[in-house]
Amino acid sequence: MSRAKGFISFEGIEGSGKSTQSRLFADYLLGKGHDVVHTAEPGGTDIGLKIRKLLLEPNNHMDALTELLLYYASRAQHVQEVILPAIRENKIVITDRFTDSTVAYQGYARGLSMDIIQSLNDIVLSDVTPDMTFLLDMDVREGLRRNRDAMKEDRFELETVAFHERVRQGFHEIAEKEPGRIKIIDASKSKEEVTGQIIKVFEQSWH
Repeated sequence: MSRAKGFISFEGIEGSGKSTQSRLFADYLLGKGHDVVHTAEPGGTDIGLKIRKLLLEPNNHMDALTELLLYYASRAQHVQEVILPAIRENKIVITDRFTDSTVAYQGYARGLSMDIIQSLNDIVLSDVTPDMTFLLDMDVREGLRRNRDAMKEDRFELETVAFHERVRQGFHEIAEKEPGRIKIIDASKSKEEVTGQIIKVFEQSWH
């Protein structure tokens, strides 16, 4: 069979299942014989994981601009060390979060300048943009409840419901601007149903 190549991101609010579904999708593609690299942000590299700890530690009270720059420091390393080399080797790269999360969280929810975010994208991304993005969408309160049940707590879990509603709205506005790239998935369903939706959309849309 011919081997696909490309860059796919998974996005969504807290508790929407991005980590689980991105891994299940990577396993699906591996089972189809594709070369796949699964990664995540913030993180993906040794440096990125150290930055991730700073970003998510509940006791770290940081300025919004500091937060934004730390995310891009992690992303710069991630792109150069992991994503670009894999793309050049004709592998499928699947990432749990990428730049859409920055626009939604730091732009729409934190209120930072979209011009600053775009400038950082221009500097950091080396023209790397996901070919397809799965936006896992669900009710904010339900997503936060899922994370509480899973005993997950970080700086973002401690934000207000209003903050997370702004994040969700941000994702929806991004999707409205790029309907060709961003595929909205109903993440309120069972794990198996969500996986089925993702695979169906992928098989129908990926060329």
